[in-house]
Amino acid sequence: MFGKKKETVKEEPIKKEKFDFLRKKTIKELIAPSGIDASNIDHLEIISNTKRYARSFFVSQLPRMCTFPELFRDLYLFGDINTSIYINPIKEERSQNELNRVINELETERIVAMDKGNINRESTITQKRMEAEQLRDEIAAGFNKLYEASVIATLFAYNLDELDRDTKMLTSEMSKTLVNIKTAWGMQEEAFQSNLPLLEDKVKKTHTFDRNSMGTVFPFTTSEVGHATGVPLGFNKQTGTPILFDNFHPSLTNYNMVIFAKSGAGKSVTMKTLVSRSSVLMGIESLALDAEGEYTIVAESLGGINVVISPNSQTIINLFDIEVERVKDEITGKERTVLNIENKVEDVTQALLTMAKGSTRSTEVNELTKQIIAESVAEEYASLGITNNPNSLYKTANMGLNGDNLFEKEKKDMPTIGSWYRRIQEKARDNKNPDYQFHYSYLLKVMKQYVRDFDGQMAYFDGQSTFDLLEGAPFINLDISQLEERFARPLAQQILLSWIWEKFVKKNSEDRKKATQKRVLVDEAWMLLPYPEAVDFLNKMARRARKRNVSLAIISQRFQDFYEKPEAQAVLTSSDTKLFLAQDKSEIQYLKEVFKLSEGEANFLVTCQKGEGLLKVGADTAILKIVPTRKEFEFVETNLNKLAQRKQD
Repeated sequence: MFGKKKETVKEEPIKKEKFDFLRKKTIKELIAPSGIDASNIDHLEIISNTKRYARSFFVSQLPRMCTFPELFRDLYLFGDINTSIYINPIKEERSQNELNRVINELETERIVAMDKGNINRESTITQKRMEAEQLRDEIAAGFNKLYEASVIATLFAYNLDELDRDTKMLTSEMSKTLVNIKTAWGMQEEAFQSNLPLLEDKVKKTHTFDRNSMGTVFPFTTSEVGHATGVPLGFNKQTGTPILFDNFHPSLTNYNMVIFAKSGAGKSVTMKTLVSRSSVLMGIESLALDAEGEYTIVAESLGGINVVISPNSQTIINLFDIEVERVKDEITGKERTVLNIENKVEDVTQALLTMAKGSTRSTEVNELTKQIIAESVAEEYASLGITNNPNSLYKTANMGLNGDNLFEKEKKDMPTIGSWYRRIQEKARDNKNPDYQFHYSYLLKVMKQYVRDFDGQMAYFDGQSTFDLLEGAPFINLDISQLEERFARPLAQQILLSWIWEKFVKKNSEDRKKATQKRVLVDEAWMLLPYPEAVDFLNKMARRARKRNVSLAIISQRFQDFYEKPEAQAVLTSSDTKLFLAQDKSEIQYLKEVFKLSEGEANFLVTCQKGEGLLKVGADTAILKIVPTRKEFEFVETNLNKLAQRKQD
C-alpha cells in the first residue's frame, strides 16, 4: 500500500498590527482614540454623534463650617454635570502629630498677637486653638477621625458659549455657600480621567475633613417637588412620597405650565386628572381648547359645559367681542375700569391676517394688507361709538363716578366679520390709490369664505356671539375637533384664544379681591406654530396671564417644532412648571439642550413607562408616577381598546 503524500498547508503569518491595540495603555488610547481632543488647556472637545464640550473643576476652598445638605447640593444638582469625591482616611498617629503641630503654631501666633496688642486676632486664634485641641482629644478617645478628600467635577455643554456661561453660573452658585471652585487649568485631561469610574485621583487637590463634616458631602437627599397645599398629582418614584402640586403657589414666578410627550404617553390622562382634582379639591375653574375632542366627558363628569364649534353647529363666537377690565394705576395705585380698544384692534387684525394668508400662508399679504385690515377694524368700532371709555361699550351709560353700575346696562352689538367685509367692499370702491387696489382685491376674494352672507364654508365665526361663558362653571370645553385639521383648527385656536382672553381671562380682573383661580388648556398647541400671528398672541397670553390669576397650560407632542421656532420659545420661558412624559428618541436631544437635562434624565424619558415622567417646578426636579383612581379612569382614559375592555368588565 502506498500512502498519499501529506500536503502541507501554508499558514498566513499573523499580522502584527492586529494586536497593536493591546499594547495601548493610556486612557485616551483605549477609551477614545479619536473621540476626545485634549489639546485645549481649559476644556475638552468630545467628538461623537453630536460634538460636546467638557470643563473639569476642583474645589479649592471650603467654608470653616460645613452644613448638610447645603455644602455641595448646588454642585450635585447643577444641570449636566458629573462629580467625583475621593475620600482617604488619615491614620490616628498622623492625625495627632498634625494637630499637635497646628496647635503649637496657633499658640505661637496667639502670643505674637498678644504682644502686639491685637485683641481681635488674639481672640480668633484662641478660638481656633481650642477647636483643634477639642478635635485632637476626640480622635484620641475614638469619637472622631480625620479624612483627606478631593472633589472633582466635570461640566458638559453643546457649545463653548454655553459652557462659559454655565461655568460662571456654577461658580456664582457655589460661592453662595463659601465654596470656591477652580478650573483644572492645564490639567483638563487628568481631571476628566479622575472623574471617570477608574478610582484614580490624578488631580490630588485635597482638603481635610473630620467625621462630622465628611458626612455633609454625601448626597443623601432627593429633589423633592411639591407644596404644602395643592392636589395630589402623583408619587415621587425615588422616595415613594406623594407629590402635592399647587399651580398657584406664591413660590412660583408664574402659574403657566407646559406638558410635552409623545403620542400615547399619557398627556391627556395627566391633564384630565389634574383638572378634575383641582376642580373638586381647590375650586379651580378650567377651560380647555380641545383640538381632539378628548375633554367632552370631563366636562360632563364635572358638571361643566361642552361647546362644539363646527361647520354644522349653531354656536357662533364673535372675534370682535371685547370686555372691560380693571387695572391698577401705576402712579396713584388705585384700580380703575378701562377699555383697551387699541389692543383689541391689534388682536383682531392679527386673526384676520391669519385668515387672509390661509393654509398656504400666502406671501401676497404684506404690511399694506395689514394696514388696510387694521384701519377697517378700528373704523368698525368707531362707527358704533366704541372708544377707550368703558361707558361706550353699552347702550345705556348710567355709570357711577367709579365706573359702578347704577342701572342695568345693555351691551351694544359688536362688529362682525360680515360687517367688516362690507366696509372693505365700500373702501375698495372709493379707493383711488393704485398701490392699494391689489390688496383690496385680494382681501375681497379670500375673505369671502368667512362671511355668512356669501354662504362661506368657514363662516362659523361670523355673527353676534350666541354663547357666553357662565361664571362659576367648573369646566368649560370648547371642542374644535370636527374642524379641518390643516388650517381650520389652528385658525379656530387663534380666534378662540382671543375670545377666551376677553371673556374668561379679563373677567378675572374685574374684582381682584374675589378673583378666581383659573386655568386655560391649549391642547395640541403645535398646530399654532406655522402661523406667526397665532404664536405672537400665545406669547402675549403667556406673559400677561399671571397678573389676572390665570394659568396657561400648553400641551403638545412635538417639542421639536417649538425648538425650531425661536419666537415660540417665549412660551417655554414663561412657564415655571414643566412636565415631560415619555419622549421619542428624535425629540430628546432638543429637550436636553433647552432644559439642561442630564444624561440620566434624558435616558429615563426615552425608556419610562406610560404615566411616568420628569416634573420640573422652578429649580426643583422629581421623577413622577401618575396613577389615576379607578373612578377617574372612567373619564380620563383615552385608549379606545381599554375603554371597550372596561365596559365588558
